[in-house]
Amino acid sequence: MGFAFEQKVLFRHCDPAGIVFYPRYFEMMNDCVEAFFAERLACPFEKIHPQAAVPTAEISARFRAPSRHGDRLCLVLDVRAVGRTSAAIAITATCDGAPRFDSRATLVHVDAQGRPARWPDALRAGFDSICKGSQQ
Repeated sequence: MGFAFEQKVLFRHCDPAGIVFYPRYFEMMNDCVEAFFAERLACPFEKIHPQAAVPTAEISARFRAPSRHGDRLCLVLDVRAVGRTSAAIAITATCDGAPRFDSRATLVHVDAQGRPARWPDALRAGFDSICKGSQQ
């Protein structure tokens, strides 16, 4: 069961041609991840970041069709696998059912010094409840 996040394409997302400038999609993906942690895992980044962080270690994207100012995108985040310190996720975006992009990313939980650290129990339990690919 994926986490859905709606994003209206704003003027600030668009280039002079009137379509989303591709780096803005990465910002939208990050907004989706942040909302996922806050809403689905009940652990907002502002609670995590004083002592740790969850950076994206790897990301890839395939842009399938342009999005334009005013479009309403539906981004859906799925957790694919969870390890001791990392999680593999997929985010897909559609507009009125038409695909706009697909992405894959690896998130890593790190300590205050930036070194990989075991997921806190509460986060791990949240991931485990939605991902059958978890590794013990």
